[in-house]
Amino acid sequence: MKKILLISLCAVFLLSGCSKEFNKVYKSTDYDYKYEYAKECFANGKYNRAVLILQDLVTVMKGSENGQECLYMLAMSSYCSKDYETAAQYFKKYYQSYPKGTYAEMASFYVGQSLYMSTPEPRLDQTPTMSAIAAFQEYLDMFPGAQLKDLAHDRLYELQDKLVDKELYSAKLYYDLGSYFGNCTNGGSNYEACIITAQNAIRDFPYSQKREQFALLVMKSKFELAQRSVEARALDRFRDAEDECYGFMNEYPDSQYKKLAEKYIAECKKHTSGMDDLDEN
Repeated sequence: MKKILLISLCAVFLLSGCSKEFNKVYKSTDYDYKYEYAKECFANGKYNRAVLILQDLVTVMKGSENGQECLYMLAMSSYCSKDYETAAQYFKKYYQSYPKGTYAEMASFYVGQSLYMSTPEPRLDQTPTMSAIAAFQEYLDMFPGAQLKDLAHDRLYELQDKLVDKELYSAKLYYDLGSYFGNCTNGGSNYEACIITAQNAIRDFPYSQKREQFALLVMKSKFELAQRSVEARALDRFRDAEDECYGFMNEYPDSQYKKLAEKYIAECKKHTSGMDDLDEN
């Protein structure tokens, strides 16, 4: 017990001493001394302390010999302390201030990397994801032979997958809402919204591994829409649904949903065959 108490007291005194040292440095007007202290904090992983000191120095040192390193270290300290949005702003500021600087390439990469780290889950608004994609694309455009180009490409694929997941979630949500009209303020339907969302995703992400899932939602939604149609629109919608089923089977002949497509076709024919006979007469 005495040993634990002694260790605790030592820790308190040590932290108190560190705090006094930091306050002394922070209030100092010796900028070279403060800068060296900030570098020491950064090297020892004390990123929050480094940020506080460097924020005070970055304007003072702008244009000096250490100006570039000061701004880049501030950006990297913010990144390492997981303040990704602020880090992205500092990295961008570095790149804009020193486009041919020592750390220009890395700063450009870390604009995208910082935004990548702050992107939300697919169900939420994906504006930050779009910003991260744009930043990585700019990095690749500006530095085509960049040392981190492979990682940047990997990040782009991951971010695009997140956009695909967002669209898939939205399409599934519309389909699950089905005939609920509470959110159909413009006279449309959830099935129509599902079809539009899924078709746009297929167009925008033609090589996505989830393309079949979007195609399945289109097929299912067209069939459900036909079943719920008024008589005047039923024939056209059943024909459209039947065509969609055939298209699905042609594109995905080994799909696990092939039997479902065949079932839909059989149901569609029950409605279209009699109507086609009437049209011929």
